[in-house]
Amino acid sequence: MASETAVSAIEEEIDYEGLGDNVPLHINMIAGAMAGISEHALMFPVDVIRTRMQILSASPAATYTGVTQALSRISSVEGARALWKGVNSVILGAGPAHAVYFGTYEVVKEATGGNASGHHFGSTAFAGASATIASDAFMNPFDVIKQRMQMHGSAYKSVMSCASQVYKQEGLRAFYVSYPTTLAMTVPFTAVQFSVYEYAKKVLNPKEGYSPLTHMTAGGLAGAVAAAVTTPLDVAKTLLQTRGSSTDPAIRNASGMAEAFRIITQKEGAKGFTRGMSARIATHIPANALCWLSYEGFRFFLNKRDKGL
Repeated sequence: MASETAVSAIEEEIDYEGLGDNVPLHINMIAGAMAGISEHALMFPVDVIRTRMQILSASPAATYTGVTQALSRISSVEGARALWKGVNSVILGAGPAHAVYFGTYEVVKEATGGNASGHHFGSTAFAGASATIASDAFMNPFDVIKQRMQMHGSAYKSVMSCASQVYKQEGLRAFYVSYPTTLAMTVPFTAVQFSVYEYAKKVLNPKEGYSPLTHMTAGGLAGAVAAAVTTPLDVAKTLLQTRGSSTDPAIRNASGMAEAFRIITQKEGAKGFTRGMSARIATHIPANALCWLSYEGFRFFLNKRDKGL
């Protein structure tokens, strides 16, 4: 009986180790959608703080010295609901976007040899970059709406009213003006994140069996490293995505990444590019830990269910 249990455990571990090769695409996509919605919804209040801290030329009432102070002020002055304003936008966008994200990642990683034994930084980085290019094309408009609604004093009442007003006042281009900057940030972010995650996962768990603690730890570490490295690009992206609500003419007329960098440098110098870094790291450590924990967990159990195990 004990030997049968041991054999069963070994077979289950081998089955999980082969997930990269054997899991159907629809399972990867469903798991990705579930992970994306879970991550973005639970971490939304911290994301609100990160957006607020990155906005240049903010009013004194919307100037914050740190994550804790921002959380306290927003909650006491605007109410707890302000920390969730715009969450519907990411819930609508995150599911499909993350389905595309993880589906693309697994397909490209397999095609480029990333599932072979050993460390394959080039393969995982390329697969991650491919995944974010595909998913960001879908997610960018939802991200613009989200950040417009997250701003201090935002008059937008709903996702639909925000989308409608932005389109009427600024045109379709407003939803994609930050897309090149978004890619300039998310491509290196995702390349770093996936490379660090895959490396840390193999170091922490050489047998590569299903290990929630490993997925959570490796995911959090990957998120912290990638977030710190790409914060300057995230500041520029936020400037472009919220420009239509700014009272500063220079910011309102910013047309691309180069101009966003020039404005930030002119107004605040090098320190301007670190705006919101602590909030960004504080967001990405638990968010990435949760995302990878959810993704690997959903993927594991959905695959078992699909195979009738």
